[in-house]
Amino acid sequence: MIVTSKQSQPLPPLENGDRLTRLEFEQRYHAMPKHQKAELIEGRVFMASPVRARRHGKPHAAIMGWLFNYWQETPGVELMDNPTIRLDADNEPQPDACLRIEETAGGQSRITADDYIEGAPELIVEVAASSASYDLHDKQQVYRRNGVQEYLVWRVLDQAFDWFVWQEGIYVNLPGDADGIWKSQVFPGLWLAVEELLAGNLAQVVECLKLGLASPEYGAFKHTLIAKLADDSGSRE
Repeated sequence: MIVTSKQSQPLPPLENGDRLTRLEFEQRYHAMPKHQKAELIEGRVFMASPVRARRHGKPHAAIMGWLFNYWQETPGVELMDNPTIRLDADNEPQPDACLRIEETAGGQSRITADDYIEGAPELIVEVAASSASYDLHDKQQVYRRNGVQEYLVWRVLDQAFDWFVWQEGIYVNLPGDADGIWKSQVFPGLWLAVEELLAGNLAQVVECLKLGLASPEYGAFKHTLIAKLADDSGSRE
């Protein structure tokens, strides 16, 4: 009789619908020969489909460009593209984009020793096909429960954009102002001309953001971040 050790057996590959703990998920994810995008949502594995060019790749690039312009002007803030986020024991999503305040500047998430985000970033963006996507169901509830302060979903096929703001444990829709500009409540100056974005008028999206970066509230926010970073630097000297 031949007895084989469990330790010598290769880990099974991740499959859509697998029910795993976060530790099991990470072990299998790292053992995959190619790191295909995979997420653990409420203890269930979701494997990403091939990325479509105009339904996902192009909208994703537009969002990253918008956020990049804010990031480069704002100290103490980090922009991440498709980062793995350890939220809780059953959830390890990999959102399309997230904007976080660094821990030293008062943010609510941190970077672990093995270089993952742990805890809820302040703002997450997902590019979804439509309202039927799990981005607007299971994943939305996970983000809400873990305190993601702002959750943005671009529903490409619906030609619609949702901006949810966390208030007292629930998500409420952020309305645009009279000029059709949506303004972040967590990141002052992060303004978005949603109709221009949906129409593909990216130059106008950038111009709208520039107005936000020139606003008094952004100036005050930037000053606060710089002061917090200076305080942290001084305490470590």
